[in-house]
Amino acid sequence: MIITGVDVVRVPVPAYEPPFVWRAGLPGSEPAADGAWLVIRTDAGVSGLAFTLRGAMLQDVIDRRIRAELVGRDPIAREFLWERIWELDRIDRFPVFVQGVIDVALWDIGGKAAQMPVYQLLGSYRESIPAYASTVTFSCIEEYLDVADQCLELGYTAIKLHAWGDARRDARLSEALREHVGPDVPLMYDGSAGFDLLDATYLGKALSAADYLWYEEPMREFSVTAYSWLAERVEVPLIVAEVAEGSHMKTADFIVAGCAAAVRTSTGLRGGFTGAMRTAHLADAFLLRAEVHGPGVANRHLCMSISNTTYYESLIDSNPVRRPADVDAAGNAHAPTLPGVGYEESWVDGPPALLAAVLAE
Repeated sequence: MIITGVDVVRVPVPAYEPPFVWRAGLPGSEPAADGAWLVIRTDAGVSGLAFTLRGAMLQDVIDRRIRAELVGRDPIAREFLWERIWELDRIDRFPVFVQGVIDVALWDIGGKAAQMPVYQLLGSYRESIPAYASTVTFSCIEEYLDVADQCLELGYTAIKLHAWGDARRDARLSEALREHVGPDVPLMYDGSAGFDLLDATYLGKALSAADYLWYEEPMREFSVTAYSWLAERVEVPLIVAEVAEGSHMKTADFIVAGCAAAVRTSTGLRGGFTGAMRTAHLADAFLLRAEVHGPGVANRHLCMSISNTTYYESLIDSNPVRRPADVDAAGNAHAPTLPGVGYEESWVDGPPALLAAVLAE
């Protein structure tokens, strides 16, 4: 099988509804966007797909560098192609999502050619996994407690906070939520890189006292040393290396520094399935968990393939709470069933028109 074409199909994406906010200093939900499907076509009639909200950026990279590299190659040679993209990155410094989009499309080809969902091709470990409720930022403590009650009623058994980015206010919220739900509900906190070391330490001590399961990305991940100092100052487990560039190689630096109680992995920020699995296996060698960051069908495949992961992240984006369709009434996410990645599972009336035209060629 040989790659015969690489297309970027630009598609308009409406603004996220209903809109929501993140912590102070960050933009909220996506406005109307210029999205894109990456389509990698082969001489066997099998096409691999992947999607991004950053259509113009993907178009530029594919046109200037990637198409010429992929056409004529074997799409099953994913390890070789993953390394080739890293080589090209030395010149272009690609946006971090680009490697993931390309790799996901190649795995989509592999799964479709084998007539298997990607998680089975990766090596399946489970067929379902508990989902945790991962909040957006709400207005006040009372609203968070209301949202928590709704999440528990909808079947979720664990909750992660995205709060305001104010260490003292967030500490009060974290303590109030623990008191509200009791000692048996696992709770996590995600700082979205909002703090310096002093504030991260203050909040981390409050999370320790409230018995939070993990403390995620309290500071920017540029400084492994700062995370090492934080790990010395707080007892709450740190989950690290979510957004730091360099895939498993950067994750290794966090682990060796001794600050990782667990690590993050994902298709979007670790270089697709290939980089995400390298990260998970690296963590497993040190008996660490590799928790999957973010929802979506590609990351559901990871959750079914990685032995050392415990949850699927399910975004809670509104009040009243809407449980996403990929989580059932018992709070579990399940393995995709279609061959490949299975984007097609969400297409009620077939592929989007612009994409359908390319796939029909």
